[in-house]
Amino acid sequence: MNDQPDGRSRFRGMLAEAAGAVILLVVVLAVMWALEVFDYLLPLHLDQYGIRGLDPSGLAGILFAPFLHVGFGHLMANSLPLLILGFLAGVRGLGRFLAATLMIIVIGGLGTWLTSPGVIAVGASGVIFGYFGYVVARGIFDRNILDIVIAAGVAIAYYSMLLGVLPNQPGISWQGHLFGLIAGVVAAWVLRRRTAKPITAF
Repeated sequence: MNDQPDGRSRFRGMLAEAAGAVILLVVVLAVMWALEVFDYLLPLHLDQYGIRGLDPSGLAGILFAPFLHVGFGHLMANSLPLLILGFLAGVRGLGRFLAATLMIIVIGGLGTWLTSPGVIAVGASGVIFGYFGYVVARGIFDRNILDIVIAAGVAIAYYSMLLGVLPNQPGISWQGHLFGLIAGVVAAWVLRRRTAKPITAF
């Protein structure tokens, strides 16, 4: 009896994992929108809790910054790419997705903190760039046909994002974009699927 799942079952499993990632991201987006509404109505001045470059008290902002945005326009611009790239990042398993997200937030946030003196950085765009780097690099490192196809599609559809890592837009944290991208590549390398080594007798 063959207990190995067939291709259709594996595909359904991957879709279920990706759907779980999207559900999680929808909840996260709901939190982001709620925070932005509260900040607008009260106001709470929540942006002050973002990443304060080279300020020891601003290290906590590494965890808070992705949830904070400079107005509704900023949040709207980030919402759809976060869902799309998050879905694609979640295709290979919810556990790997969560681990990749944590690495992107921490590594990308630390890089931003180290290179942004006197600046407060907020927004989910660093995570979005991280997912972009993760999905593309996963196709290179895992060498799985599905991952390669997804990586090629993302690279073609979102290649213009790479302009965001250049310091050519005032008021935009190119450092957050750059280090988010780097963090995504690092996450893809750390979480790559390692093939089992052959066992030999002696």
